[in-house]
Amino acid sequence: MAISQMAKVMIVSHRTEAAELLEALQREGICQVLNAEEAMVSKDWPDLVAAAERPRELEELLGRLGRSITFLKGYTKAEKGLLAGILAPRTVIDRQWYQRVVSDEQILKIIDECEHTEKTIDRLGSECEKMEATLGELRPWAALESAVEEIGAFRQATSFAGLMPSRVFEQTKEQMGELGAAVEVVGTANNKYACIIVCMKENLSEVQKLLRTAEFEAVSFEGPRLGAGAPERMRGTAAELIEHYQKELAERKKALAEQHEKAESLSKELLSVQILADHYDNLFNREKTKGSAPATEQTVILEGWVRRKDYGRLEKTVSGFGASSLSRIDPAEGEEIPVEIENKGLIKPFEVITRLYGMPRHFEVDPTGFLAPFFALFFALCLTDAGYGLIIIALMIFFIKKMQGDKKLLWMLGICSAATIVAGALTGGWFGDAVQKFIPSLGPVREKMMWFDPFEKPMIFFGLSLAVGYFQILTGLAIAFTHNLKRRNYVAAACDQLTWLVMLNCIVIFLASKSGYAPAEVGKFCGWLALIPAGTILLFSQREGPVAGRIGMGMYNLFSTIFYIGDVLSYLRLMALGMVTAGLAMATNVIAKIALDIPYGVGIIVMVLVLVGGHGFNLAISGLSAFVHTLRLQYVEFFPKFFEGGGRAFVPLSKEYKHIYIKK
Repeated sequence: MAISQMAKVMIVSHRTEAAELLEALQREGICQVLNAEEAMVSKDWPDLVAAAERPRELEELLGRLGRSITFLKGYTKAEKGLLAGILAPRTVIDRQWYQRVVSDEQILKIIDECEHTEKTIDRLGSECEKMEATLGELRPWAALESAVEEIGAFRQATSFAGLMPSRVFEQTKEQMGELGAAVEVVGTANNKYACIIVCMKENLSEVQKLLRTAEFEAVSFEGPRLGAGAPERMRGTAAELIEHYQKELAERKKALAEQHEKAESLSKELLSVQILADHYDNLFNREKTKGSAPATEQTVILEGWVRRKDYGRLEKTVSGFGASSLSRIDPAEGEEIPVEIENKGLIKPFEVITRLYGMPRHFEVDPTGFLAPFFALFFALCLTDAGYGLIIIALMIFFIKKMQGDKKLLWMLGICSAATIVAGALTGGWFGDAVQKFIPSLGPVREKMMWFDPFEKPMIFFGLSLAVGYFQILTGLAIAFTHNLKRRNYVAAACDQLTWLVMLNCIVIFLASKSGYAPAEVGKFCGWLALIPAGTILLFSQREGPVAGRIGMGMYNLFSTIFYIGDVLSYLRLMALGMVTAGLAMATNVIAKIALDIPYGVGIIVMVLVLVGGHGFNLAISGLSAFVHTLRLQYVEFFPKFFEGGGRAFVPLSKEYKHIYIKK
């Protein structure tokens, strides 16, 4: 439950071994290296320049590897199930396999084969589409006995082919006759007539005008564009051309099938290509780090950060390089120190919540340890059903075993579900009122574990929600108070936190005495005592600016007491969500009980479907609501009392793998 102590370091390495040193640092994954713009040494010595240019060759190679992976995935048969593919998307290999692949230079040739095969498939596919389109255009003209190249201009007349909509054909044909033109139908296609039109040249303009009105589509009988040049005009009859292009299409489809088979064969090398992609991605990150670091003609200067507890490991790593040296340096004034949070045991999974909000600054407190018990408790109160808690725990155990990568979220949900079981047992929630309706013999056991029934004594739940909310708000103020004391900021601790701690508790005790829950004398004393922190807030909560401004801001801060009431009341969502979860579960049980009365054995099947579907839906929607609203209470009500966030996360140079998972 702490923020790691950081040490600023500077590593000076000769250019000849800088790459090997960075590889060792990347393998250890303990040092964050700053680029030339971030490094303070560049500001102290402006003449220093970046060590090298961006590794563009590696960048280009990574792009080719990525495209090859995408191409090969389209021909890979899924060996994993859908769920397994989602939970464990990376292929598990051992270190020897990894080294064998990255050291085999022949595997890089697979990229060339992938690119050539992909281009060939694209070309053949495009040609097949064009030929099919050409065949579609030719089929209506299959009955045409004349060669298509003979259609055109004569000495006194001209002819042309095209498609005319059937709805205007008769009318247009009649009008053509009036102009001395002849129309001969050859075939049909999609409610259109394929026809040859012949007219005298002196009537050509009138005929063309009429054809435009009739939405006539001229056909030029040009072949498909298969290369870079212009398409060639067809020669021969339509039947001959159809036969020719059918043969051409069959040949290309055969060639396309062969290329697909080749791609399927290449897909067996997908894992090798993925290994190379991860390998060169790590190499690229290493070279980019080297290229962006400040440098002289002979040396590369690596300025960065390391956790103090890892300094010994870093020192041992650098000492293995004869032309490199390591030294600790002091951070510059006002320099932002990267932050890493460290927690152990049951607290560590709750780092997910902190990181989702934003890292603390190096001088702040890590909120993870404080929010963890509240988050688990609030999640449990929102669900308040032991049966649902058992199901979530079972699911988390399954996912933890099957899932790769960071599992903090799963562990956190498992812990919250364990708390849900306790909360459900104390409030009698076992899939709603399933025990009373379906297993009444377990009723005495349920009642022995119960503290109260929310539907019979809702005010207990009401008071509990307000109490835990009030306690969390006081905890936030107490954390800020203690942190200010540790930083020796005594004025802020007294005026900004202690005043509110005293005044809020005095007000609560005073109100309790008026309701008969506390002695009247104690309430009267607390009422008078509250005036002291109230006056302090009025006069000293704002300590900068002119006197009038400070008093005005102090009045506003004192008025914000009412905001604390709103903060406490917002915790009533715990009760509301808990009651809604129980209510939906009870409604599901009622419907299932009614379904059981359906005769002929159908009732049992319907009852099971209702129970599984109803409780599954309730668990999903209530679980999501419990997580979201519990998260909101931490971020909106709790964190602002002591935590700002906005820190810069510690990101050490390390090896990362997107496609593979190397067994340790």
